[in-house]
Amino acid sequence: MDELTREFLIESQEGLDRMERCLTDLEERPRDADLLGDIFRSVHTIKGTTGFLGFKRLEKLAHAGENLLGMLRDGKLLADRPIITGLLQLLDGLRSILKSIETEASEGEGADSALIEQLEALQAPVLAQAKQPARIKATVHAEPEPPPAAVHVSSQVPRQTKPERTAPVAGKAPDEAEPEVSRPRTQTAGTAAESTLRVDVTLLNRMMNLVGELVLTRNQVLQATAADPNMTLLSRRLDMVTADLRENVMKARMQPVSNIFSKVPRIVRDLSQSLGRRVRLQVEGQDTELDKSLLEAIKDPLTHAVRNSLDHGIELPEDRVAVGKDPEGTLKLRASHEGSHVVIEVSDDGAGIAVEKVRQKAIERGVITADRAAQLGERELLQLIFLPGFSTAAAVTNVSGRGVGMDVVRTNVEKIGGKVEIDSRTGKGTTLRLRIPLTLAIIPALIVHSVNQSFALPQGALSELVHVPPEQAAQAIEWMEGVPLYRLRGKLLPLVFLDRLLMPAGEHKMATERDNFIAVLDADGRRFGLVVDGLADPEEIVVKPLSAVLKDIGLYSGATVLGNADLALILDPSAIALKAGVTMSVREEAAHGGEEDAEAVKGLEYLLVEAAGRRAAVPLTEVLRIEQLPVSRIEYIGYRPVLNFEGQLLPIEDTGGVLAAAEGDPDTQIIVVVCREGTRHVGIAVSHVLDVAAGADLFEAGTSQRTGGVTLLKERVTGIVDLGGVQALPPGLSTVEQRWNQIAETVA
Repeated sequence: MDELTREFLIESQEGLDRMERCLTDLEERPRDADLLGDIFRSVHTIKGTTGFLGFKRLEKLAHAGENLLGMLRDGKLLADRPIITGLLQLLDGLRSILKSIETEASEGEGADSALIEQLEALQAPVLAQAKQPARIKATVHAEPEPPPAAVHVSSQVPRQTKPERTAPVAGKAPDEAEPEVSRPRTQTAGTAAESTLRVDVTLLNRMMNLVGELVLTRNQVLQATAADPNMTLLSRRLDMVTADLRENVMKARMQPVSNIFSKVPRIVRDLSQSLGRRVRLQVEGQDTELDKSLLEAIKDPLTHAVRNSLDHGIELPEDRVAVGKDPEGTLKLRASHEGSHVVIEVSDDGAGIAVEKVRQKAIERGVITADRAAQLGERELLQLIFLPGFSTAAAVTNVSGRGVGMDVVRTNVEKIGGKVEIDSRTGKGTTLRLRIPLTLAIIPALIVHSVNQSFALPQGALSELVHVPPEQAAQAIEWMEGVPLYRLRGKLLPLVFLDRLLMPAGEHKMATERDNFIAVLDADGRRFGLVVDGLADPEEIVVKPLSAVLKDIGLYSGATVLGNADLALILDPSAIALKAGVTMSVREEAAHGGEEDAEAVKGLEYLLVEAAGRRAAVPLTEVLRIEQLPVSRIEYIGYRPVLNFEGQLLPIEDTGGVLAAAEGDPDTQIIVVVCREGTRHVGIAVSHVLDVAAGADLFEAGTSQRTGGVTLLKERVTGIVDLGGVQALPPGLSTVEQRWNQIAETVA
């Protein structure tokens, strides 16, 4: 395929994607001249280019569609449902031919005569009216009347007012002056084209792989030069540049989820008509960005989730009216950022999932025994719908009933390191939640040790760390029917000893004979503690795929090379929970803990810290990371302390005077709690991290001290750090690179 044809295919597909988005909106706003103009331009561009490239079949079909769109644009026809359906079929026909050109280098053998006849039939009312000149002439000389509702005349206004704004050029007809009106639009389009560049995805993938190798090398250099003061400045510079480069390459791969959300209105329209449903689609968070490779991977899961909501969830209009609902159901698509993940929710206000029906179907199909089914809670039963071949549909249709939709959803999402969660209430609706990592390539991880090996634990699943020394293990760790439990702030936490999971038949030290480091993990709504032998510093790791043999073990999601050049396997918290048989959910924790513990669960949780002898609290939901580092890492912009954090300058709050107290010795270790405050990140300098505690109700601070209020933690009144009070950096000094440039200019 030559470069010209390839460029034509790319532009044509982009135009058809834009056309599909406009068509679904046009059905709701049939008189919108801007939508009609965009659709017309998409088809007109394809038709004009095909004549030059010699694609006759594509040109003929596009010409038929252009004629119909021209009548819509001129207000001679109204975009009703039959016309929208015909244009969608035109869209499918054009896509089919383009696909044939791309894969077979030809337009294919198909015939488009039936579709062209259908498009011409939709133009029949206007063509019939054009054959009655006498009637038209009489109408012209008659008294002017308001245009009928089916005609949109706003596109005629510019032509009437044009002579008042610009005079015709000498020697040219008035119509030839039209390009003068559209010149600003052409200029704007040219400017946009000059500022963008198409890059092949393969090249971006290659760049990402190289950046991954650079991150590995950076980690090794930092460890190798840690004890050499002469190399400290160079290694820190390498660290900054690598972090900035990694961030920008990742940004180049990011695309808004609107690229896949734009396909949903067409699916909803077609399915709701075929199923006899009335559905209103609501979309939120279309600007949320996700890595392109991940975006491609969730196209099918999203399609299956939407189809499932329409077929199984939203009821028929008469059924909804019978139970007091609006006859028109609501389907919501929502995308949002949560930490290092993007969460995509597909929710409906339909009938929900009948849990008892799922239980009965599971027993009928032999998925589980009747005794086991009686023991499962509602959450476990809902997970059965993701099993291959499982379906609650009464009959197989062309939409559902074969039990492959939800299986595809979970399989595809878990392939990219994501998770699927489902919540349903009978009669109220169902929410399917896809939790997708921001990127597959580089993730922050905590390095842990067990059985004399290093393992990487993704920080996205890590809630907190707890240290239980051997002398406290006998009282802190309880055993119930052979299962170890730890009471964390009044809630029972199931424990999984990593060494026993990896080597079931080996000899293991008792909890009272060793230090127990508990990593509290959240996996698919399951909260448990992973007990390891030791901890190391967190690192940014590059995820490498596993061989088939290691995949079959079912405990690892990948592998990586650490800064000391050791190979480490990446632990999969969900697989560990499944392998260890962890079944206690957050709701069940509250039930086991009694009424007092249930009330504690409802309270807000805070990170309890100490700064220069004074206690303070930081909302746990806003804490991103806890960094321990030498005070020499802190730099200053004027009087404001800042820290290089993943390529960004992080403003540091030092209300307790921790930095001032450590100024004399540059090797003094300090702790910085990295927090999220709105759309920015801020750091809090502390001397000790004490605990995580559930607080009582929040009260406003009644003092002149700048705090975010006070609360009761461990029976002591504690001030809450006001993250919003941390001063922002001056404009233009947000990145480390800009700060280095400013320093270089000052020195020069």
